[in-house]
Amino acid sequence: MLEQLVKNLENQIQLKNFKLNSLLEITNAINTNQDVESMTRLFEFIVREQLGYDKFVLFNKQDEWNCLVRVGYKGKLKEFNIQRELGRFKDITMIESSHSALLNEFDVIVPVFHEDRPLAYLLVKGVEYDGKHLNNALNYMSFIQTLTNIIVVAIENKRMAKVNVHQERYRRDLEVASEMQKLLFPSNLPTNKMMDVSAKYTPRHEVGGDYYDFFALNDKEYIMCIADVSGKGISAAMLMANFQATLRTLFEYRKFNMETLISELNKQVVSNAKGEKFITFFIGHYHLQTRNLTYVNAGHNHPFITDGSSIEELDQGCIGLGMLDELPFLNIGVKFIRPKTTLVLYTDGVVELENSREEFFGTERLVKLVHSYYPLNMDDMNSLIFSKLDEWKGDLDLVDDTAIFSCRFF
Repeated sequence: MLEQLVKNLENQIQLKNFKLNSLLEITNAINTNQDVESMTRLFEFIVREQLGYDKFVLFNKQDEWNCLVRVGYKGKLKEFNIQRELGRFKDITMIESSHSALLNEFDVIVPVFHEDRPLAYLLVKGVEYDGKHLNNALNYMSFIQTLTNIIVVAIENKRMAKVNVHQERYRRDLEVASEMQKLLFPSNLPTNKMMDVSAKYTPRHEVGGDYYDFFALNDKEYIMCIADVSGKGISAAMLMANFQATLRTLFEYRKFNMETLISELNKQVVSNAKGEKFITFFIGHYHLQTRNLTYVNAGHNHPFITDGSSIEELDQGCIGLGMLDELPFLNIGVKFIRPKTTLVLYTDGVVELENSREEFFGTERLVKLVHSYYPLNMDDMNSLIFSKLDEWKGDLDLVDDTAIFSCRFF
């Protein structure tokens, strides 16, 4: 009797020492920042070599369920729906019989949960069960559960650390892209006796797909434009950056011709966007001596000119750039600009801005604001319009990039 008690005590001490040593090995692997493969090899060694189980499978949930460890099982796992077959198991469970061929290959299911979220399921073969009593091997299952928990949490922490690194890099890339995008916009817009030009732009995210520009061809001719690329994010911003570079290059190396310019821009957008995006675009060519504004509206929201009471929409042009390989039509509009006329260009983020009642801000409301603030200079008028846009959306987030370009001709 005494010998049996001593033997049982020795076995308990050995078991505790084994558990302690195993946990120390796992902890050391984690503290020394060993990779996932090394930690799974250590887990496999403990379960197979030290505990003596030569057939087990460990499923781990990351973005999706996957098989992290497979020992002694050569069957297929792809068709096995882990959530459906194992999701109901919350505790260590003996497998007596199952409709699943995979589960019938094993004796025990060892689930690992964090709060109510399943992290892993371990299937183990080699635990004997006589229908009434489990042998002493099942005593190891709760320890294996703890061991598995430590491993999968460590792997999840590694994965999240990697995700955080990628997110930080992405954040820095966005900051760089945002700063680069700001360089696309003209830094100084003229306010003189010939014209008063101002623009205001708020991207929905760090980078956006709206663009405006103003530059002189010579001391008598000026180009003003606005554009909006379909889609959002970095890809939209990169396409717009390329578009701006192409536009400037065409003006630099070729004699200005509106029809040639629009056709060439369409080809470039088709080539760069590969059918995935398109750009709506308005461009105006203003001549100081003739006071003519020659323009093309390529599928963009209709800009308008106004004397403070009546408006004229600038709707002549073509379809959006990049929609088709060849433009099916191209109409070039010409407007004579009387003194004290205001030109307003804007993107759809202005007129399609919604309030809490899901009502659009609308073109009519924009026109009324321009008429209300008509005596103001362009910079003040744009600022007041944006303050009205903020009031309109209230606490709602912007749903699109928002840009306004205004020019008063004297």
